Amino acid sequence: MPLSMTGFGRAETNEDKWSHVWEIRSVNSRFLDLKWRLPASLRGFESRWEKIVRKYGSRGRVDLSLNLEVYSAELLGVSLNRLQAEAMVNQVKALADDQGMDFTPDYNRLFGLSALWRDASSEPDPEMAASIVAGLENALANWVESRKQEGEDLKRDLESRFETLKGYVKVINERVPAILEEKRTALVERIQTMLENANADFSEERMLQEVAILTDKLDVSEELTRLDAHIERIFEVLRGNGDAGKRLDFLLQETFREINTCGNKCQDVEVSKMVVEFKAELEKCREQVQNIE
Repeated sequence: MPLSMTGFGRAETNEDKWSHVWEIRSVNSRFLDLKWRLPASLRGFESRWEKIVRKYGSRGRVDLSLNLEVYSAELLGVSLNRLQAEAMVNQVKALADDQGMDFTPDYNRLFGLSALWRDASSEPDPEMAASIVAGLENALANWVESRKQEGEDLKRDLESRFETLKGYVKVINERVPAILEEKRTALVERIQTMLENANADFSEERMLQEVAILTDKLDVSEELTRLDAHIERIFEVLRGNGDAGKRLDFLLQETFREINTCGNKCQDVEVSKMVVEFKAELEKCREQVQNIE
């Protein structure tokens, strides 16, 4: 079943000491392009977590955001450098005493000095880290599920459109023998008229050669056979497993090439109209395929 590259996934986890919410949004892209929005303390995990994401998707622009709240002071790993704070207060107090001035420390300003604070945890708590990874996998599973649902909608739409294209090919196939007969008759009449006007001798062998050349130029049986084969292959890809986007894109290019050749060779008004309708429907299919992984 094809997967859409557009999807949304979410997973929320609540524990006594922390809570976190993962949100994943994606749109179509030729390659897998990951954009992370993480707390500063977790940015070092991007490369590790990217390997997990690649298990769930291979193409698309994917935005992953994590909202983490920690309720335990121990897990925050933030500590005050008390020795330095005391030394600073004592130094200022000594200066005030020397000047005979009263001194009352302004702790609000003191605590605002970033140099007094130390981040003691270069790595998050192992249990919390495991919980975050589990949340990521849950969000990715939810994301894949949403892409499956949209992929199913895309599949039904594309199958309907390709059934329409098969109908166009059938009509063209039925029209081709009549076109060939009309063109042969017109050619024979034109040559006979020219010979009569020029008082030239009629050569049946030469006439047959000209008719054979014209028939070969107008014959699109090979192109129509390949068109049928491409459309059947497209149905197989749509109903199969694995990544379908790039294979469908290639098959659509080949299908466009064959129908374009049919339009150029047939030289018939009715077939030209059918080819235009075919191309218009094929372009709609191409737009849909751009969103399939």
